[in-house]
Amino acid sequence: MSKKKPSKEWLHKQNTDQYVKQARESHYRSRAIYKLQEIDQRDKLIKPNYCVVDLGSAPGSWSQYASERVGAKGRVVAVDILPMEAVDRVLFTLGDFTDEAVEKTLMEQIGEKKADLVISDMAPNLTGIRVTDQARSIGLAEIVYDFCQQALKPGGNLLIKLFEGAGTSEYRQLLKEGFGKVMTRKPGASRDKSREFYILALSYRL
Repeated sequence: MSKKKPSKEWLHKQNTDQYVKQARESHYRSRAIYKLQEIDQRDKLIKPNYCVVDLGSAPGSWSQYASERVGAKGRVVAVDILPMEAVDRVLFTLGDFTDEAVEKTLMEQIGEKKADLVISDMAPNLTGIRVTDQARSIGLAEIVYDFCQQALKPGGNLLIKLFEGAGTSEYRQLLKEGFGKVMTRKPGASRDKSREFYILALSYRL
């Protein structure tokens, strides 16, 4: 079965998007890099020597940026159900992070000291049915939080993408139970019409 060709409208948006152009010129794999960069510059999120876990990492722009920020003595552990071309100093695992064998591999790569930061730019496969898609998004976010309980060290942080809608208030409340501070971020690189935003949860407590 042949893949559906992108629409002319989508291609026009891509070719005129300042962040797409900037990413191409800077050799980053997608415009998503600038969402993470803006939040990092504002909140000093990624520091040298950190262990960062990138959930849903493909095509790899967040892993690229995180790897640059943690430096040679830091570590980036990435996972996705889609293949990702190798990134320098990034340990990539192909698979579903909720799978027991995959999670075991990730925890071994993270190490006993655990992760300083978990980042997730994931979104569920969309059906086009808003209620269904929102429920899937929140469900995925809850799974990410469950993973944080295994992977994050005390005082560690989480950055996760959500979509505004049913369940987001409850999810914020859930994070407040496990983190010292929970904030909302809407970076400039997020498309104007998009419902996406990011939650930054700081200072994880066991």
